[in-house]
Amino acid sequence: MTFVGKILVIVIMAFALLFLGISVVTFTTATNWRAATEVQKKKVADLTKKNNDAAEEVKRTQKTLGDVQSANAAAKKQMDDRIASLNTEIQRAQEEITQSRTALEVAQANAKTALDEATAYKHESDLLRTQKSAVEKQANEFKIRQAELNDRIRELSRMLETATNNARDLRDKVARFASALRAQGLSDDASQYQARSSPPAVQGEISRVDRLNQRVEITIGTDDGLLPGHELYVFRTKPRAEYLGKISIISADPDQSVGRVIGRTVNGKKLQEGDVVSSTIRPRS
Repeated sequence: MTFVGKILVIVIMAFALLFLGISVVTFTTATNWRAATEVQKKKVADLTKKNNDAAEEVKRTQKTLGDVQSANAAAKKQMDDRIASLNTEIQRAQEEITQSRTALEVAQANAKTALDEATAYKHESDLLRTQKSAVEKQANEFKIRQAELNDRIRELSRMLETATNNARDLRDKVARFASALRAQGLSDDASQYQARSSPPAVQGEISRVDRLNQRVEITIGTDDGLLPGHELYVFRTKPRAEYLGKISIISADPDQSVGRVIGRTVNGKKLQEGDVVSSTIRPRS
């Protein structure tokens, strides 16, 4: 039973009680029945009218309530549809989020792999660049060394050509001297004439030292008066002047000679290119 129905039942019961009270009063008083009846009829008419008005009001209220319930039902259905649509959108958004998260994880994994590969490639590239720099440096050093060797070869070729010419001239001179000596009835053995006297006053430099530091080439020769057997003193001027030892001339050309180190050098020092050789500068006693 609805709320309006309950109201109607209560109103009817009130009217019934009212009618009952009126009837009791009428029968108990028993005075002026006609007037009382008219009064009661009037009251009944008023109550009937009120009851009808109340019924109409109840009908209007029920109609309004029905409209409100219909409106509420329609609104509820609309809200339910909206909720269902939102739930569908939420579910779709969640699926998209899940797919996006999966794609992001895959992308992050790919990015990490790519970063690791890039790091490895960079390390390899740096290593190759370092190796390339070292190879280029070594190649440049080889080129410089090759250029130096080529220069040395050209210099040695010139020296060889000069030595060959000097040797040819020397052989010619020796042959002429030997012929002249034999013509005078003298021996042509040069060893009999070596270093019969002290060396002349000469001074030169060491131009080359052999690997064992036992033989040296010097920049003065027979044109300066040197002969095999002459002995020269060896000095070093830088960083300070010092006596190193003595050499003995074992072969001599016009502009250079070869000497052998006599004994040991002072304090076992090795002779170097640029050291001074002299017959006039003597060591201090």
